[in-house]
Amino acid sequence: MFHLRVPVSDLFPEQACLINPIHDMIAIMSQSFFDHLQQLRHTRRSFAAGTLLFDRDDPVTSVYRVESGEVHLLRRQADGAEFILQRAQEGGLLAEASITSKVYHCGAVVVRPSVLAVFSRADVQALITQNQQAATAFATHLGREVREARMRAEILSLKRVSERLDAWLVWNDNTLINKGKWHQVAKEIGVSSEALYRELARRR
Repeated sequence: MFHLRVPVSDLFPEQACLINPIHDMIAIMSQSFFDHLQQLRHTRRSFAAGTLLFDRDDPVTSVYRVESGEVHLLRRQADGAEFILQRAQEGGLLAEASITSKVYHCGAVVVRPSVLAVFSRADVQALITQNQQAATAFATHLGREVREARMRAEILSLKRVSERLDAWLVWNDNTLINKGKWHQVAKEIGVSSEALYRELARRR
């Protein structure tokens, strides 16, 4: 086990409570940590859509950054339902919490043809442990991810489909993805595809 020693102000900056569109802003604002990460030896690998990158309880040996494409982090329930915990797109770090874990607590599926930069987990751990600037940058990145996770939890706490959709739209800059991916939105807000389609049809 290793420990991060960083100032509280680095974890929670003054604008920490501002809501930002999640996908692009995370990549842009965490660039300083990725600058450190790029100094490590790594490989680039291509994955076809539908590839299971890892599954729950698999040992963690690598850290992935999405160069292009899209990968979803999924939690499967006992009844077979799936929740999307993360949509990692270009520039995003996949399942960063796994850096400090021995096994994965969820699965990851490639949803679009993707190119991933693959780093050794041991190398990333050593970087964070031995480089204070990298540790601070990583902690800042995690702080932003915590805010995103809290927003997802808040969405799931809402009872009505309409409320969950409204909250999702606010978090995503009032932009709904194209119709072919509406089922992904349903997974993110924890409702069936049919329930989401009915709500969208009601709003037309």
